[in-house]
Amino acid sequence: MSIKVLVPLAGEFEEIEAVSIIDVLRRAEIEVVVASLNAAMLVKGANGITIEADVEVKDVNADELDMIVLPGGWGGTHALADDKNVQNLLREMDAKGKNIGAICAAPFALNKAGVLKEKYTCYPSVEEEIKKEGYMGDTTMVVEDANIMTSRGPATAICFALAIVKKLKGEESYDAIKSGLLVNYCN
Repeated sequence: MSIKVLVPLAGEFEEIEAVSIIDVLRRAEIEVVVASLNAAMLVKGANGITIEADVEVKDVNADELDMIVLPGGWGGTHALADDKNVQNLLREMDAKGKNIGAICAAPFALNKAGVLKEKYTCYPSVEEEIKKEGYMGDTTMVVEDANIMTSRGPATAICFALAIVKKLKGEESYDAIKSGLLVNYCN
C-alpha cells in the first residue's frame, strides 16, 4: 500500500519549503499530491516560481491521505487559513488521528483550524500571530506533538521533510535519503 501526502499550494507560498517537501518525499517513494485552492492549476510562489498542481483541494478525500503538509509564506498561509476546504480537511485529518505538518508561517493555518497542539514551532514572529502557549522557539528545527509536526522556515525545510520521511517510512528510508542528500545537520 502506498503512502499518500497532500501538499496544498496557495499563491505566494514559500517555494523552498514546498519544493523541498515534495522532492524529499518523492525520493522516499511517497506519493505526493499537489493541490491548488481553485481551478487555476498553475500556482505562483512568493518569489515568482510557478508550480503546477495535480488537483483542486476540493476534490481531495481525507480517507485517501496519510498526511497533509502545508508550506509557509505569509500570502499562501493566509489563503490556506481562509480556505474552507483546507480548514475542513485539517479538522477531518486531525479527528481521524492522521498526520499533519506545517512549516514557517503555516502553523497559523493549523491554529485557525483548531488542530495545532500544545508544542509547536514556526517562523520567528509568527507565534505572535498564533497567540498560543507552547512555542518552542529555536530550540529545535522540527517539533512533533501527537499527530502534528511543525518546523521553522526555509532553512529547516529539508530537515522537516526528512522528519516526515522518518515518521511515514521509518529510520532506514530516512537514513538512505539523508545520506544521498549529503545532509549532516538534521537532528
